[in-house]
Amino acid sequence: MKLVIVSLASLASMVMAQNATGTSSSMFPSASPAWLSDVVPLQGNAQSYPTGPVPTGPFSGTINLTGYPTTWATPPTNSPQVQNAINAINWGLVPNSTVRSASSNGNLNFGGYDSANDPDCWWSATTCTSPKHQGVPTDIVNCPIPGTWGLTYDDGPLTSDGGQYAEPNLYDFLANNGNQKADLFYIGSNVITAPLAAQRALADGHTLCVHTWSHPPMTTKQNAEVVAEFYWTLHAIKEVTGVTPKCWRPPYGDVDDRVRAIAAQMGMQTIIWDEDTDDWNMPGSGGGNLPPSTVDGYFEGWIQARQNGTDNVSGHIVLEHELNNATVTMAEKWLPQIQKVFRVVPVSQCHNVTHPYWETAFTYPTDANPNPNTTASGTPSASSSKPSSSSSASTTTSAASTLTVSSALIVGLLALSATLF
Repeated sequence: MKLVIVSLASLASMVMAQNATGTSSSMFPSASPAWLSDVVPLQGNAQSYPTGPVPTGPFSGTINLTGYPTTWATPPTNSPQVQNAINAINWGLVPNSTVRSASSNGNLNFGGYDSANDPDCWWSATTCTSPKHQGVPTDIVNCPIPGTWGLTYDDGPLTSDGGQYAEPNLYDFLANNGNQKADLFYIGSNVITAPLAAQRALADGHTLCVHTWSHPPMTTKQNAEVVAEFYWTLHAIKEVTGVTPKCWRPPYGDVDDRVRAIAAQMGMQTIIWDEDTDDWNMPGSGGGNLPPSTVDGYFEGWIQARQNGTDNVSGHIVLEHELNNATVTMAEKWLPQIQKVFRVVPVSQCHNVTHPYWETAFTYPTDANPNPNTTASGTPSASSSKPSSSSSASTTTSAASTLTVSSALIVGLLALSATLF
């Protein structure tokens, strides 16, 4: 019989990571943002997490959206909607960090920054993910349990500019390969350009997150501009799909405590990654000149490390993109092989986030509760399509249940380890 002993240190890190998303920081809101209350979602969206087959195939119909700012540019900050969001923020909780600068080609200027002490936990300068300012939530960086692959795709939805690789290409592939779920970090400008793709992603059970309106390095934006980038992306996702995400990822990973604090007060947890495919840099629309064989090598190395036992400290969150033909092709090439070696799940699942949106009708599977929408008999739960009485009550319950499960896990494994010595 093969025995696996889990160290107490690993247990502690697992529990801390699992509980991190279940508890609220001092600046994280306890209810859905009021400044989005006037957004009326489109009709016909999924109303709960899917418990059976998901839709696939070509989209039908068209959706034309109006009233949005110019795509692929930081939105104006003087609109009533953005001003309402700005006024709802407690700016006393936002660090007074320096707004960074970048060259004309987008490269950040690190001159003059104290990287040794890193007072602002500036990821681009030091890859810092544990904030230096009190009350700012810590970034989610990996999945806690070894052998877990947190599947994430940035820059979607891939619009019709992608030709045959535009959505639903990747979403259909995921559905047809084990009904695989992922976290999708959406650019607001793409959501209003490809709204049917965003609706399909929700119906397929993926977790929708924010990736800003125009994909800028966020530390180069003034406070009001940061709010505008977040606001219009949240607005677009809510109008198109009916849900309000609690997660976001900074473009290029560029975030510091100032931007984290604004995101938190707008209801979003910062999610980074610990393994980067660099797939965006392959030749393709909006890409670079990285040979695809280099990206192949990353996947091969990760698989080999897991198979030979050297990858055994934690799980991972892996950065991929639905950006163009090259990234979609690479994702579809490697996913079946990754599934054979890793337990592939969304980040929301490996971090026990039951409700990744403020709309609590959507109850997602977690490691603590893999089948939340079914009863003991295996039939869909009557409560799976009904929102709970309040978001704050749901958040508290989720946190408590996570703590209970984690504590039970420790007790059980400690008892097991005691029999092995």
